[in-house]
Amino acid sequence: MPETTRGVFAISVAAEMVSMQIQNLRVYERRGLVDPDRTPGGTRLYSPDDIDRLHRIRELLADGLNLAGIAHVLHLEDRVRRLEAEVGRLERRTPAS
Repeated sequence: MPETTRGVFAISVAAEMVSMQIQNLRVYERRGLVDPDRTPGGTRLYSPDDIDRLHRIRELLADGLNLAGIAHVLHLEDRVRRLEAEVGRLERRTPAS
């Protein structure tokens, strides 16, 4: 598992890092906006990637989007990243003309 995707921050630390209330992080998880790791005991652990995503959620909230709009934007941004990675792989496999 890449280091940026491994959950290492407790919810209280993650909330402090992104200047959000713990309750908000729980809501974002319920709405599928963020998916922290869980310990065997059920404790949430947020990764550096989760922290970046929470910062993005803050930006989109500040821009006036509601949670449904944010979910849509995040989905589209994830899809663009996957497609860009696939294009990059295809370009590396294709010999230059």
